[in-house]
Amino acid sequence: MTDKGLKAKPIKIAGQTIQPGERVQLNLTSAYLYTNTPLNISVEVIHGRKPGPVLLVCAAIHGDELNGVEVIRRIRSFRSLKSLHGTLVLVPVVNIFGFIHQSRYLPDRRDLNRCFPGSETGSIASRVANLFFKEIVSNCTHIVDLHTAAVNRNNLPQIRAALDDPAVEKLAMGFSIPVVINSGLIDNSLRFEAGKLGIPVITYEAGEALRLDEQSIVTGVRGVISVMRTLSMLTKGRIGTVRAEPYISNSTSWFRASADGLFRPLVKLGARVKKGDTLGVISAPFNAEETILNAPGNGIVICVSSLPLVNEGEALFHIAKFEEVNKVVEDGIATHASSIEEDRLYDVEAVPLAIDSDD
Repeated sequence: MTDKGLKAKPIKIAGQTIQPGERVQLNLTSAYLYTNTPLNISVEVIHGRKPGPVLLVCAAIHGDELNGVEVIRRIRSFRSLKSLHGTLVLVPVVNIFGFIHQSRYLPDRRDLNRCFPGSETGSIASRVANLFFKEIVSNCTHIVDLHTAAVNRNNLPQIRAALDDPAVEKLAMGFSIPVVINSGLIDNSLRFEAGKLGIPVITYEAGEALRLDEQSIVTGVRGVISVMRTLSMLTKGRIGTVRAEPYISNSTSWFRASADGLFRPLVKLGARVKKGDTLGVISAPFNAEETILNAPGNGIVICVSSLPLVNEGEALFHIAKFEEVNKVVEDGIATHASSIEEDRLYDVEAVPLAIDSDD
């Protein structure tokens, strides 16, 4: 049975009833600071005239992770959303306190993505998590959660998902990028708690905190659009996708510094490494001593530290292992990156024109 001829029903988000064809912006007050300043979560709901999934796209659960904020800003401008099947819920900044203060955390120094489903009477982080989870998350059918690496680390664009759930696997493959990490669930994370409600969630990781990276942003925009097409939310218009063969990694490991000093990476994100290859060098700042960093095994580099000053034991490289031949994965990553760089959304100055013509 298709939804041809069917009309969507009104939907209720955060206590407000939204009619088919409506586009509404909401502000939810999640908590107050001791100055009586409200911490508001800004939500935009685009409710299509035709029935379909309710897709939440959210960013900045960690307030210093900015690429996702820009991904959502660009997506909301596509005119083809007027023919949307289902509902698109956009939350560009979940952690407004962290966003303002350029911080990962909330005032209580807690990680919001370890506080779900939260509590009405808990700490600020717990109350923000509770409101977001109760009023937004629980009313959605699918979620794409946008992240970057932490401060001083840079992530290759990748999807993290628990692929043992077929609905999650469908979303992950639908994002259509080369690297998919089959990642376990962490207690009290958004993925874990939403999954307990039967809501499939995937996490897009790309770039580094407090930086905007054009390739990560365009990859995210095209990936979310690809997910919407996979869910049959977009059936008209010329919003394009950049297709890629997804390669699944079931195992990743961190390579840590074996000495203190000045760190120089010699491999790039997406590079294929073999056991014994030189990953980088750590130099002693006050003498000529150098420590060569050799790869402990084969894999693809999916994260690199961008801070030159390191102490022994600090994580420098994140390496993913694949069942496929690593050369195939490396080529797939390079081909996809080249396609993104050639995409008409990639040039920042051309973005308004690209969006206006996307009908």
